[in-house]
Amino acid sequence: MTDKQVLLPGPDHPITIEPTGARVTVTVAGKVVADTVNALTLQEASYPPVQYVPLADIDPAVLHHSDHTTHCPYKGDAAYFDLQLGDSVAPNAVWTYAAPHDAVASIEGYAAFYPKHVDAIEIHNGS
Repeated sequence: MTDKQVLLPGPDHPITIEPTGARVTVTVAGKVVADTVNALTLQEASYPPVQYVPLADIDPAVLHHSDHTTHCPYKGDAAYFDLQLGDSVAPNAVWTYAAPHDAVASIEGYAAFYPKHVDAIEIHNGS
């Protein structure tokens, strides 16, 4: 078994996590599958910002556990969900960190959606 690398965010690879401060909705096949005012915006290095939505604010009927996992040295081990609406399935479209590293502990209990597998991830400023 190999040891998984653990790295701390820093000047060369910054990670910030802040409350989004607005309502966030995720729409798939015309249906709102996540709706929250408690999202977190994770900004990692030069990557686009990612909205992390509380698992409690995602329709559990559309999430189906996947066997897929990945490891991020900055965040930890990610588990994935297939996103299913009717007969349409987007494999590994949603990820979560059940036990994130201490530096990003605030994303525990949250999940993120790959934009290519959803219609929209919208931040409703002023709502």
